[in-house]
Amino acid sequence: KGKGPQGKRITLKVAKNSLRVLFNGRRRLELSKMGIAVFPKCLLELADVEEIDLSRNMLRKIPNIIEKFQNLVWLDLHSNQIDELPPEIGTLHNLTFLNLCNNKLTTKGLPEELTRLKNLRTLNLGLNCLETIPTTLGALRELIELGLFDNSLTIIPKSVKKLPKLERLNVKRNPLPEFAKEDEPIDTVKRIESLYLVEKKDLCNSCLQMCQGERDELHKLEDMTPGPSDKPSFPSLTTPNSTAIDNQEEWRMK
Repeated sequence: KGKGPQGKRITLKVAKNSLRVLFNGRRRLELSKMGIAVFPKCLLELADVEEIDLSRNMLRKIPNIIEKFQNLVWLDLHSNQIDELPPEIGTLHNLTFLNLCNNKLTTKGLPEELTRLKNLRTLNLGLNCLETIPTTLGALRELIELGLFDNSLTIIPKSVKKLPKLERLNVKRNPLPEFAKEDEPIDTVKRIESLYLVEKKDLCNSCLQMCQGERDELHKLEDMTPGPSDKPSFPSLTTPNSTAIDNQEEWRMK
């Protein structure tokens, strides 16, 4: 009953012991990091749960019996080896959260039925093998957050970009044309050198006044002659160049 070619066997007793009641009253099956390679059929006995966490396992397939979990609101399947979803995933009409990050999903592995999840608010498809995104995902009009990072996407459909409630769209580390010329890493040595070459004409009036005021303070300090035992320290003193740091983007644009 340990780990083997089929992964760890999950019995009904183990599943029941993994059931947690959350502060909001929902019941969650916490089966993360259990070495599961095959979706446990015994979970059908607990098909009325609202949340399931099967992340960080060795799952390759999600069976069509997933349609039995009609109360599901939250489903976490990240960090498995899933390469396709069953069409039955589209029957989970109450689902608001679906995490499929870090799997092996291809574009063909996304069934059209995925667009039937009309209440879905969070969908994470990052770290997969997607080359395109179905334009039909534009039907998920309740989506607030969509993760598409670390794939092989060269275009994001307009229907997805223009989702009415979308607030967070993560498409980082894809070969998209708009990211072809990414910012080069900052050379800290060059950055420091440039700060010391700031001229008065490159600073706005408020920054210039602040720098001049601090320069006057430095001149006053030069006239001070403290004794050897009471040498003053000024840990919070802001130098003209540190002030320029906060405003460098503004004067660079000018």
